[in-house]
Amino acid sequence: MTLQEKKASYWMAFGPHGPRAVRPPGENWKVFWGTVAGIAVSCVLFGFIRWLARPPPKTMNAQYQAMTNEYLKIRKSIANDRYPYKQAQNTEPITGISSAGYKGKGMIQSKPTKGPLPGEDDD
Repeated sequence: MTLQEKKASYWMAFGPHGPRAVRPPGENWKVFWGTVAGIAVSCVLFGFIRWLARPPPKTMNAQYQAMTNEYLKIRKSIANDRYPYKQAQNTEPITGISSAGYKGKGMIQSKPTKGPLPGEDDD
């Protein structure tokens, strides 16, 4: 091979093309601003969808969830004595809400709100 052919073959194998190509100037800023634009569009879309959403259900307040806790705590032994109109739930009797000495928050996941309980405002 001549010297010129060797240079050409080296260029073909190891030249600055493909993954070794030099990036054009400003490419990093284009990627940065494209990412910022994508995040901004997704935030605007999220806010718009939340704006169109219905209000939270009446059961998403701490009072209703506390009543749900009481309902789930009813055991068979006391269901017929204190609450003859309710069936025994005995939900998670070993480690859960109806176990002896349970101290967790149970179904309560909302902040307390003021006002009547669901169903009381129907008067």
